Amino acid sequence: MFNPSQEDVRRFFCDVYRKQRAGEPMEAIEVLSGQWIDQHPEFHAELADVDAALRNMHHPDPDKTNPFLHLSMHLSISEQCSIDQPAGVRQAVELLAARRDSLHKAHHVAMDCLGRMVSESQRSGRPPDGQAYLDTLRRAATQD
Repeated sequence: MFNPSQEDVRRFFCDVYRKQRAGEPMEAIEVLSGQWIDQHPEFHAELADVDAALRNMHHPDPDKTNPFLHLSMHLSISEQCSIDQPAGVRQAVELLAARRDSLHKAHHVAMDCLGRMVSESQRSGRPPDGQAYLDTLRRAATQD
């Protein structure tokens, strides 16, 4: 199983940003990452400086969104939808995207649901509850 370190993740996204700007060939996962990077111009300055990204790894700014975590969550949700795991997540995200008129906005709602599940798992010491995540996501997708 692929288990990248925080440093690996930061290097990956910074490298994707660099390759994208230079017009270099990219792997499929890099292309997908680049699409999410394009949706977040507020992260571009941080992605442009891999050395600063690595230096700041252990000194996060509590008032700023962590671009590496945020982009990783976009990739996680994209992967969940591509394989429909947990079963039903694709439908829930598609419904959310239709209701919000934006896949990007749907992902942000899904991120909140995913974050709650991970937080609950860490707090309780139990494994992540995929069904609870899916239930929360479905509720969000069907609320007005």
